[in-house]
Amino acid sequence: MTDETATDTAPATPADSTDTAGAPSAAAKAARRPARTPPALMAQLAQWHPRLFGERPLPLKRGIFQDLMAAHAPDKDELKQALAWHTRSTRYLVAMASGQPRHDLQGKVVEPVAPEHLYQALVEVFRRRQRRSQEDLGPQLRQRIVRAYEASGLTREAYAERVRGPRAGADADLDAALAQAGEHDARAEALLRAFEAAGSELPRFAADYGLALPLVQRQLARARQLRTLGQPA
Repeated sequence: MTDETATDTAPATPADSTDTAGAPSAAAKAARRPARTPPALMAQLAQWHPRLFGERPLPLKRGIFQDLMAAHAPDKDELKQALAWHTRSTRYLVAMASGQPRHDLQGKVVEPVAPEHLYQALVEVFRRRQRRSQEDLGPQLRQRIVRAYEASGLTREAYAERVRGPRAGADADLDAALAQAGEHDARAEALLRAFEAAGSELPRFAADYGLALPLVQRQLARARQLRTLGQPA
């Protein structure tokens, strides 16, 4: 991870490495999880910028390393270590997966989290949760992926291209989620066509179909967004 890109992406899962016997090496096992004890500089970062590095952190702007160096001139290697630990922590990944935008040192919003970074964080959060749960969390993950896709403003094809990982078969949940999203989109577009054909006021239309007005409003808004994108149902 370079100085410039220390917080550009959700932490990638280290590639599996094995020893000569074919079993995962101790180094590989350690690399898969952040150290439990935070680096010493983390406490200082939390004092300097409690909104960014406190108990409920916010997604960091890209290039935050340079900003911190310019603002506080900490030891370069210690800052790299602290940011690496922080951006791999579960609480930071939860923030990245939440859909919140990135923030600068003053706590101001600077840009949204890119779809691929949000997706990487989301998958990693659920991977960690699944290790501690006997319940199958796959349905919850797929539901979150659907919401992330819908919020991305991309077509299904463009979203899949942006977020798909390099390993074949690693994105089965993504494929299932996008298939589910396609069904949702088709229903939304059918509802929009019915609404346009009915020519009635929205509250009356919702009542005629036995649907809650907020649900109809969301589905019609989604269908109109899809038309703008040119997304086939």
